[in-house]
Amino acid sequence: MTLPRHERFVLAVDLGTGGPKIGLVSLTGAVAWSEHVALTTRMLPGGGSVQDAEEWWRVIADASRRAMRSGAVRRDQLVAVSCTGQWASTVPVAEDGRPVGDCVMWMDSRGAPHSRRAVGGPVSGYAPLALWRWVRHSGGAPSTSGADPIGHMLYLEHDEPAVAERVRWYMEPVDYLSMRFTGIAAASHASMTAAWLTDNRKPDRLVYDDVLVRRAGVPAGKLPPLVPTGSVVGDVRPEVADELGLPRGVRVVTGTPDLHSAAVGSGAVLDYQTHLVISTTSWISCPVPMKKTDAVHQIASVPGLSPGRYLIADNHDTGGLCLQWLRDNVIGPADDLLDDPLHGAAPSFDALTALAASVPAGSGDVLFTPWLAGERSPVDDRKARGGFHNMSLATTRAHLVRAVLEGVAFNSRWLHDAVERFVKRRLDPLRVIGGGATSDLWCQIHADVMGRTIERVAEPLHANLRGAAMFAALALGEVDLEEIAGLVAVDARFEPDAGAAATYDRLFGEFPKLYRSQKPMFARLNGPRGSPQPSRPY
Repeated sequence: MTLPRHERFVLAVDLGTGGPKIGLVSLTGAVAWSEHVALTTRMLPGGGSVQDAEEWWRVIADASRRAMRSGAVRRDQLVAVSCTGQWASTVPVAEDGRPVGDCVMWMDSRGAPHSRRAVGGPVSGYAPLALWRWVRHSGGAPSTSGADPIGHMLYLEHDEPAVAERVRWYMEPVDYLSMRFTGIAAASHASMTAAWLTDNRKPDRLVYDDVLVRRAGVPAGKLPPLVPTGSVVGDVRPEVADELGLPRGVRVVTGTPDLHSAAVGSGAVLDYQTHLVISTTSWISCPVPMKKTDAVHQIASVPGLSPGRYLIADNHDTGGLCLQWLRDNVIGPADDLLDDPLHGAAPSFDALTALAASVPAGSGDVLFTPWLAGERSPVDDRKARGGFHNMSLATTRAHLVRAVLEGVAFNSRWLHDAVERFVKRRLDPLRVIGGGATSDLWCQIHADVMGRTIERVAEPLHANLRGAAMFAALALGEVDLEEIAGLVAVDARFEPDAGAAATYDRLFGEFPKLYRSQKPMFARLNGPRGSPQPSRPY
């Protein structure tokens, strides 16, 4: 007898830059077991940034065994594997799917000289015809910084020939993990979004765009075959199932970027239903029915949750990371002013937000600009940097902490205004997920700053695991898009406070002006002699 949906489970893997989360999640989104394992990124001379993809597999395999031994679910309840996580990174693999070199991470810019030769020119750094063709066909274009799959592949082909000659496939991390489970090389329009090598006007055509591939100069024969987004790649190999303690016959679905799993995990899966992420990075997205690009504001619609559907893509490279930066590099060890028991250690985030709540909205008119690693959307400026503004002798640490929370929210409003212009409609409410969403104060600040209702999804830290599992449920035909919103619980609603609106409107009026006035300084200080950090595509 077939078990009901809520009693069947998915082994969900969310491969973040800081390491994977692994979970056992039901087809209806209930998390029965989860674990996070921290991993490090190795930074190399010349803009290199790599991780060991074989280590990913060892960590995920170990965690999978612990999950199955935990007793949280029975073996016969596991029906699928679904991988999500970081994108725009490149894993060079052999015919059997094993890595032949390190994963070249999304921030690795060593391929910049090759990318510039392929697409560079006088129009915003691009050759005009190349830029026009790329945007028209795919909706975006490879970065001349080299920090994307085209830059990675060109770097390996030209500068790491010993690796390149052993490569059978260049794979996105989520597709690499799917291949380790199944032995089958496969990718989708969604997973290959950041490569900009598919004709996204016709996402039902499961081929790469010959013109773009030739123009990029990447080896067409090393691109993994395309299958439909949201399809089943194959079964877990018997030897892998036995090794990990999984039952035989478990299905593996196509991997998805975290953008896609976030949409599903938030329940915002129908056209114009919007989600906001306050995580290490931050973004605002919703499904839309059309392919469209706003190159000026770095907003595009990319292949979405199923063939013929699209998702808005944009990005702030530093969202919740700003609060971590403040804690680790400005506030310092906890002390009595924070009323935190961890003397000599960094204060908890709860302690910081409690401190921020002790001062009124507006932080004493102190403004924080959160562009600590440059900005992507709604302005594309890798040289931009953050800062505190309008401080005085009366400014306290409480003002600084609240200013960081408000600055991230001002940046969200700046982006949200651009996204609403992109879709030509008001987007309200917004489902919020990510670590920052666990703070009631930060959710309320976003509602007050943005003038929109914020709906916090229950267990916001598990949203991507939930999304990966429910994406598998979609692929298996166990749920429909129309019912997902009803399966994702909301644990709190935050309505805009009219009393704070005047304060925040006045301060936000200065926020974009700070960028415009400082842009020339950013260019002078962070130009060729500076050290701008490459940004993640969208």
